[in-house]
Amino acid sequence: MSEAARVQWFPGHMAKTRRIMASNMKLVDAVVEITDARIPFSSRNPEIKKICGSKPRLVLLNKADSADPDVTAMWEGYYGKKGIPALATDCRSGRNVNRFYPMLRELLSGDIEKWNSRGMTGRPIRIMIVGIPNVGKSSFINRLAGARAAKVEDRPGVTRGKQWVSLQDGFELLDMPGVLWPKFDDRLVGERLAFTGAVKDVILDTEYLACRLLEFLYENYPELLTGRYGISLEDVPENTEETAGCLCGYELLCRIGRRRGFLISGGEINTERAAGTVLDEFRGGRIGRISLEKPKEH
Repeated sequence: MSEAARVQWFPGHMAKTRRIMASNMKLVDAVVEITDARIPFSSRNPEIKKICGSKPRLVLLNKADSADPDVTAMWEGYYGKKGIPALATDCRSGRNVNRFYPMLRELLSGDIEKWNSRGMTGRPIRIMIVGIPNVGKSSFINRLAGARAAKVEDRPGVTRGKQWVSLQDGFELLDMPGVLWPKFDDRLVGERLAFTGAVKDVILDTEYLACRLLEFLYENYPELLTGRYGISLEDVPENTEETAGCLCGYELLCRIGRRRGFLISGGEINTERAAGTVLDEFRGGRIGRISLEKPKEH
């Protein structure tokens, strides 16, 4: 079993966040869960469904400009069939952010009608926004608020405490720190979270991760791999039960390192530097629009 399969990352502040979410659920009318559009399944905390209970929910497929648009459309349809509205957004470009408020009003139309009938016209609509680390939650809130209302850094676990943010159109938003679940039992879930940076790199071997990511790209997006790195995909060795490793991915990593000139003394390839480059460029969307999982898998 790989290191990614055994990841356990549950600092004390995350356990506290889980308790805070449950205790504050009665203060909000709906829950907005932000996921990473590249891994909509893996970036959904399974505990959030239990914590939210019967509260209306809206799923945001954020970072959609970095995901495969055809696969993202499949995910929107998947959630729609489950009765959960889903919206593909991107906090950097502002894509579909203007659809956020109308979708929430539609989601809560029955409640709003009830409030109006009771003379509570104009009552603030209070929502809780949740999501695992590094899905762009703080950046999305800042888009909505039009200011740096939430601290933003390109690393997991920055937002530490809950905070209320006043938004336009009569909305009030309760921001919660990013929270993961105690253990990743599924190896692929752990790897995909690591690929996107939701898990701190210091816990995992970056060369292993880069090799696994390259294997996925080789099988699913070969044209993006050759287009970005200018490498040949001919005669790439296949992984076998005997090798029990990332033979294919390691060969691709070496070819990228050689192509980029990542060499050390004696002409040896600096695979560690090559691995860091591959992961950084994937996370930054520079390899291309890539989705790591499809709805049919779940």
